[in-house]
Amino acid sequence: METLQSINPATDTPIATYTVMPPLEVESRIQEAHKAFLEWRQLSIADRAPFLVRVADLLDQKRNELARLITLEMGKILSEAEAEVAKCSWVCRHYAEQAEAFLAPERITTDAVLSYVTYQPLGVILAVMPWNFPFWQVFRFAAPALMAGNAGLLKHASNVTGCSRAIESIFSEAGLPQGLFAHLAIPGSRVSGVIEHPLVKAVTLTGSESAGSAVAAHAGKHIKKTVLELGGSDAYLILEDADLDMAAEVCAFSRLLNAGQSCIGAKRFIPVASVHDEFLKRFRDQMAKAMMGDPFDRTADLGPLARHDLRVQLHQQVQDSIQKGAHCVLGGMPPSPPGAFYPPTILSEVTKGMPAYEEELFGPVAAVIRARDEQHAIQLANDSRFGLGSAVFTQDLDRGERIASRHLEAGSSFVNTFVRSDPRLPFGGIKVSGYGRELSRFGILEFVNVKTVYVA
Repeated sequence: METLQSINPATDTPIATYTVMPPLEVESRIQEAHKAFLEWRQLSIADRAPFLVRVADLLDQKRNELARLITLEMGKILSEAEAEVAKCSWVCRHYAEQAEAFLAPERITTDAVLSYVTYQPLGVILAVMPWNFPFWQVFRFAAPALMAGNAGLLKHASNVTGCSRAIESIFSEAGLPQGLFAHLAIPGSRVSGVIEHPLVKAVTLTGSESAGSAVAAHAGKHIKKTVLELGGSDAYLILEDADLDMAAEVCAFSRLLNAGQSCIGAKRFIPVASVHDEFLKRFRDQMAKAMMGDPFDRTADLGPLARHDLRVQLHQQVQDSIQKGAHCVLGGMPPSPPGAFYPPTILSEVTKGMPAYEEELFGPVAAVIRARDEQHAIQLANDSRFGLGSAVFTQDLDRGERIASRHLEAGSSFVNTFVRSDPRLPFGGIKVSGYGRELSRFGILEFVNVKTVYVA
């Protein structure tokens, strides 16, 4: 019998084993989701809202136990897990309050007696989600999709199956129609069968470039809409007039958040030559302060990576970069077992052709790339296959806004702070970081039929 297993990455101790759902059970869940959708879509948006508020209330009430589950399954420090659950509550309340305005019909003057655009749900949406933010990635899809009238099926990462089951339980306890939101305990090899099911109307995926490419190709073959949020290698520019103490602190915080396992975590740091050495010194001091430890220990700044294979891959990228000429100025040596821990690490003198320059480093490893001046820094930032987030540090706010808005190739560009998602703002990437948008009004419009009504 095929199973999925959750393992505590801090101790290497097995947590639970889950039986993979047989095809007949998956079929039943798809049918049940469609049946629930037919009921749910009949409710007005205003009548759906109280259900999402109830979901938010449950998240608030269960925050401690849900956060402990997140920490247990994927190693995030407890304070970050608690903040993740709180953010899920926020996104539910945001869409409960704003969905009616976001989806209000728009009258357009034409030759018709009446012509307008209305927004109708699509049906059952499949979400393929990763382990690094096991609640937030799901809720930022689910809240707008459900408020728009859709149903949701969740194929979560196998190492956070407990989180997947807990999320399904929350929606059920909140009183949503039975099966409207359900998880599928299946391996990745069976996702294609769900995508091609005639009752599944669209797919959203957050994950790796390779996973996104495979899912998009299969969905395209069956003419189904996709939204992809893939990897990132966010560049942070530090200009000569930056507040270096603030920049170093913010950059270290962003690089170490979630033990560096964030698509929009800062990964490439590009100081201009005149401040390179001073920034590197202050940045090293900030990174060196961070303490690895038991993620349930409130004094720990970062926990382990989520799995040992991820640590092996990250360390290989570090070693390959060093062999090609990068300087390791901090860290770079994983500790002995137990646990998939990796220390805060800085590689300097990173140049083109090194893994630290070309690839996403999914862990607490920072690549520092020396730039000659502002123009060169912008060129280096954009010299990437990725385009998720970016930031620029300067005390000239007009200059920072100009660079952020006009010159950096990314879905989000921030000035004097770290990149983060916010329910009120659209989120997503360009290039191989994906397409489509989550959150804000743009996010709820991804999975609706933008329908023209014309009365002659």
